[in-house]
Amino acid sequence: MFKENLSILLYILPALIVTYHASNLMDESYEEISSLREQVWELQNNCDNQYTNKISYKVTVTTYNPTRSQTDSTPNELADGTKIKPWRATDYRYVALSRDLISRWGGPFEYGDYIVIEGTGKWDGIYQVRDTMNPKWTNRVDILTTNSRFKYNNIIMYKYVDDLILVENS
Repeated sequence: MFKENLSILLYILPALIVTYHASNLMDESYEEISSLREQVWELQNNCDNQYTNKISYKVTVTTYNPTRSQTDSTPNELADGTKIKPWRATDYRYVALSRDLISRWGGPFEYGDYIVIEGTGKWDGIYQVRDTMNPKWTNRVDILTTNSRFKYNNIIMYKYVDDLILVENS
């Protein structure tokens, strides 16, 4: 009888410990998600107060996939050094810009900048600049995707800037 009770206790105790830790992880995740939701709500409601100007460009928007045939010999590493999982490419919401748009080559955008793309339907939204295109392309944005293929011409791409940056660039 003692051995049976001991063996039951040895099975139940680890289950209780795992449940306790999983519950704590869920609580921490819930708190973080709640905090992020508040930040998103705040940004959506107050973005007009922080950013009053935007720089915009008409560009051609296409896609690229993280494969050797469409990138270089390291398709899982972007130009800014970010390492990605190629099978999750669409989830990242990263873009490559043509060199004429990157500040390193005289353009207005830096790696890490967030841009907004409008006019592509389901591909509209906010993306982060993480990669650079082949030098042969100009005035172009490539959206990193897993396996989608499309091309849109005369699309509006912009980023918000504050007044101080706009005055300095004038």
